[in-house]
Amino acid sequence: MIEKKFETIRYEIANRIITLWLNRPEVHNAFNDTMLAELVEILEKIDSDNDIRVVVITGEGKSFSAGADLNWMKKMVDYTYEENYRDSEMISRLFYKIYTLNKPVISAINGATIGGGMGFVGASDLVIASDRAKFGLSEVRIGLVPACISPYIIKKSTEGLLKELFLTGKRFGPEKAREANLVNYIVEHEKLLEFAREVAEKFMVCGPEAIAVCKDLFLEVPDRNLEDAAEYTTDVIAKLRISDEAQEGMKAFLEKRKPKWHIAESSER
Repeated sequence: MIEKKFETIRYEIANRIITLWLNRPEVHNAFNDTMLAELVEILEKIDSDNDIRVVVITGEGKSFSAGADLNWMKKMVDYTYEENYRDSEMISRLFYKIYTLNKPVISAINGATIGGGMGFVGASDLVIASDRAKFGLSEVRIGLVPACISPYIIKKSTEGLLKELFLTGKRFGPEKAREANLVNYIVEHEKLLEFAREVAEKFMVCGPEAIAVCKDLFLEVPDRNLEDAAEYTTDVIAKLRISDEAQEGMKAFLEKRKPKWHIAESSER
């Protein structure tokens, strides 16, 4: 159960869905070391909380995230290589945690999403954009590159489309983001969070263990050759078929009823 109050994020849990708000609207939800640490902390708690089935991430105020905080960047100017490495490692850790979380993660993009903020777009399982959303991989405009977020952005999109966005740093809207496979849905701004939660509800009919293993497939399968992939996936499905969850799911299908997933109930909700 999550009970802690955080400095840079807030959250709400309802119907097994946790909604996380990046909560620094005065700086357009730019992240600093505190926000990165708090996001990793709450995601680790979510990972082990069987009562939570889906995560929705959005931004407080007009922006989703402006990337790295300017005051944080000012300190980086005088950092050594080792200090820069430690800071960059925090960014990489956050997006790896989102990508590998054992639950679906939906990013509801409510406004400008720039620079490092695009990591949420790349690492999330589904991305829903407001029709007012703006995007930008703007790092080259200050002599940097979208390094830590690139593995996730590149996995989602194609080289031909991304080279233009990486190399020019230009801003683009939700339609361009959908064309680049970075966005799944575009909705009216006022309906964004409602729609995101409706999408989240659809995961409830699926086996939670099956969802977690599905996410692992995207991590494990792409870099294997066909022989290794065949061996790995054969092992995966053989183990799943004898699991309690799959046994219940198959029986429910054959008996034409809804499966009863074994999920811990919370006495608080």
